[in-house]
Order: sequence, then structure tokens, then C-alpha cells
Amino acid sequence: MIPPIPRLEDYDVSPQNGFLPNELPLEILPDSYYDRWEAIARNLQALVLSKRLREVVKRMPILSTSHLRHPAEWRRAYSLLVFMANGYIWGGQKPEERVPPPISVPLLEICEYLELPPVATYAGVCLWNFKPIFNDEPIDSLDNLSTLTTFTGSLDESWFYLVSVAIEARGGPVIPLLLRAIAAARVNDSRMVTECLHTCAECLDEIGSLLSQMYENCDPHVFYHRIRPFLAGSKNMAEAGLPNGVIYEDGSGREEYRQYGGGSNAQSSLIQLFDIVLGIEHRPTGEKRKEDSTLSSSDSESQQGSAPPARHNFIQDMRSYMPGPHRRFLEHVSNVANIREYVEAHKSNRSLSIAYDACLAMLRSLRDKHIQMVSRYIVVKSRESRSETRSTSPREKVTQERDQPRNIANPRKGSNAKKLRGTGGTALIPFLKQARDETGEPAIDTWAKRLLGNGPANSSSSSSSSAAKMGFAALGKMGEHADGETEIVGLAGTWAMDDSEGGICHW
Repeated sequence: MIPPIPRLEDYDVSPQNGFLPNELPLEILPDSYYDRWEAIARNLQALVLSKRLREVVKRMPILSTSHLRHPAEWRRAYSLLVFMANGYIWGGQKPEERVPPPISVPLLEICEYLELPPVATYAGVCLWNFKPIFNDEPIDSLDNLSTLTTFTGSLDESWFYLVSVAIEARGGPVIPLLLRAIAAARVNDSRMVTECLHTCAECLDEIGSLLSQMYENCDPHVFYHRIRPFLAGSKNMAEAGLPNGVIYEDGSGREEYRQYGGGSNAQSSLIQLFDIVLGIEHRPTGEKRKEDSTLSSSDSESQQGSAPPARHNFIQDMRSYMPGPHRRFLEHVSNVANIREYVEAHKSNRSLSIAYDACLAMLRSLRDKHIQMVSRYIVVKSRESRSETRSTSPREKVTQERDQPRNIANPRKGSNAKKLRGTGGTALIPFLKQARDETGEPAIDTWAKRLLGNGPANSSSSSSSSAAKMGFAALGKMGEHADGETEIVGLAGTWAMDDSEGGICHW
């Protein structure tokens, strides 16, 4: 029996707002019993700045969750406590690996109710952490949005969250259309499928424009050194000061270290929904397509002895950081998605093929913009920090290590210090580039295969081999290498940014 198309209301998905709540997030918990939580969140920036947050939290009473009634109250409580928890962990000279009972006990109960981990997730800092400036104006416009809680109180931090909120709001009305396209494909209504895909492509283009607005009010230096450290999780954070993870003291006496990824845009159900509906398959980071592995097996064996081991599928893992109903919605859609197969079976329908390929092109363009943004906000700033460290004397380095807080922006250099990690804990650039390149793999038309198969030029890649078969050369991105490193090309030659030598000119 063919599974039914999912109903949005069964999964807490709004036909207007998408994965944002259908009712606006609460600005304050209505029961005065939780005034202490609200007071700390309201003064979070001052408490972090004065280094008083930890002592204030330790003196806070352990509040019961029994006064939380409506789902919106549970969401507000979750947002408050994960801001407190991450502020507690990362708000000192070195990270704190034990989260005390006043946070841990109610937070773990709330997490069980919402089916979320006890860390600052995308849901906690974005989906449930905004308010419109004017209720009668749309929430898909950045000039009508404001945050409820931040770590730093800065415009940069608010803007960082609100760009994602606007993206979610802009994409919300497309979700019913995507389900309509799946239903239309079942009855061979190609006109309806084509119309829905056209709208989807236009929406993805608008989302890309919203993402580009990040540069307007979020400064890279402020983001890297002031905001990003508070969004880190406890997974793969040994160099940042959490080698074992975090212990949530729940009073049971059986507490163990836990490791979670931090907030990440990969936790957006909207972006993963586009992937699912369009039939885009994401493999574990470092794992090639089967045909790629076959083509390059002899070369890799002769050059390296064996192929690098495949790593975990980060995108799939990120679903465990989504609210339970949203996660189940994606699983349901995965069971009914049929657009890619339908388009492949109707390749002669040019309008349909072009509409589908346009969706892939817009989604790939969105991921390109994200990579450029990550390069500017994280890669460049990381290199600047390393450059400053190299230029100081040994005595100054000792002083810096003593005075600077230890976190993801100021790790203690180890054997893997060159490998940049996202707040979610993944190897940053290789993951993003692979996700982008995978987005173009299902392309239908020859022109689209050429346009969207342009990962870095590589003789063993599917884009290169398929390009050769069709009689043209694969186009690589200038200065982009498979390991995520980039070159800056100028009049004096090619400047390669090397960790140990600085900028070296190559002709």
C-alpha cells in the first residue's frame, strides 16, 4: 500500500510559517514561578560580561516543570535554559564541564518532552527565539524581526539568528506546494509538478538573497570571537577545553559525560526538506559516489594504499537535534518523495526537466553562498588569529594563553589544530563542499549536468568523467582545492595561505 501524503498539522508544521511555530513564541513565561529564569535570561549579557553567571546559577533554586502547560511554554523554557547552559559552559576563562542541577534537572525534563538534546540547538536560538516588531507585518522580512534572548546583546548576534528566522518564514509557504507536487506526480499531473517546482526554485532564489543580507549587520570579527564560542557544543571540542564532553548533574549520582554538537544550520528542517523532496542524497563526509570509487580505486591504491575511511553522515545526525515532530515529518516525506524518479521517467518533458534542474541550481547556489560566508566569517578569521599568534614572542604567548578565555575561537593548539570544525563538531569545509557538490548530482539535462557538476576539477570525479564522455572539460572553481583550501590570485602571482609560513607567492 502506498503511504499517504503527510498532513502538516500532524507534525507541528505551519502552512504559513513552516517550521516556525504557528503561534508566535512567548516573550515571557506567564507563570511568575519562573521569574528567576526570565530574570537571568534578561540579564544574561551582563552576567556573562561580569563573570557572575556561574555563581548566580549555582544559587538558583531547582524549579519544577509542572507549571508548564502549553507547548509554547515548554519551548520558551527550553530556549531560556539552553542559553543559560551554554553561557554557563563557555562564559568563563575556561569551559565548565559540569552543568549544575538548577539548569540540568529541569532542562533534561524539558528535553524529554520536546525530544531535543540539552544544548543550544537551531530550534532554541532561532525557531523559538524571535518576535515581530509589528504583529501586523510579515515575519519573512528582516526589518520586522527582533530576538528575545542573546548571549552578547549585540546587533551582530541578533542579526545572525534573525537571518535564519527570515529564511524559515520565507520558505514556509512552499512546504504545502512540495507535498502537492508529490501528490501530483502520483497521478501523472506533470503540469502541476512543473508549477510547484517553478515556485520552489523562485523561493530558493529568494532564500539565497536573504542569506546574503548576513553581511549587512553581522561583523566577521564579532561573530568569530564573541558569538560563535557560545554556540559550540561538547563534541570534538578537546582543543577548546572539553576533552570528555559535559556532565549534566541531575542528582541521580549516575551522571556520565555526554557529547553533543552545537547549534548548526544543518539542523534546519527546511533545508533538509528541500534535499528530500528533490531526491538529493548526502553521503558521509569523505565518501564518494559508487561510480567514483570504482573509477578511482586503482589510482588511489597505487598512490595511497587505500581510500580514506568514510566518516559519519553529519546531515543525517543533525536530525536528532530537531524537534521530534519535525524529525518525524522529514522521515514521512522521505517515504513518499517521488519527484526525482518522476522527472527522470519524463526526461522528454523539457519544461519539467528545466524546472527540476532550476531547483537544483538554486539550492546549489545557496550552498555556494554559505561556503563563501563560512570562508569569510570562520576560515579567514581563524587564519588571522593564527597569524597574530605566530607574530608574538614566546613570553607574550604565555600571557595571551593565560588571559584569553579558552574556547572554539582560542583553542590550545594540538596535532589537529589545522582542521577547522563547525559549532556542530564536523570538519567544516570538506562537509560543506561535499554537500554542495552532491546537490547537483541528480541534474537531468546535459547543460545542467555540466553547470551543476562543477566541483573542483578532479580526474577521478564523476563530474570530470561524465564531462569527458560528453566531449567537454569539467570546469573547476578558481583557487578551490578538494581539501577546502583556497588560493588568492593577484597580480603578483598566486598566494597560498599556509599555516606555518604565511602567504607564499607561487608563479
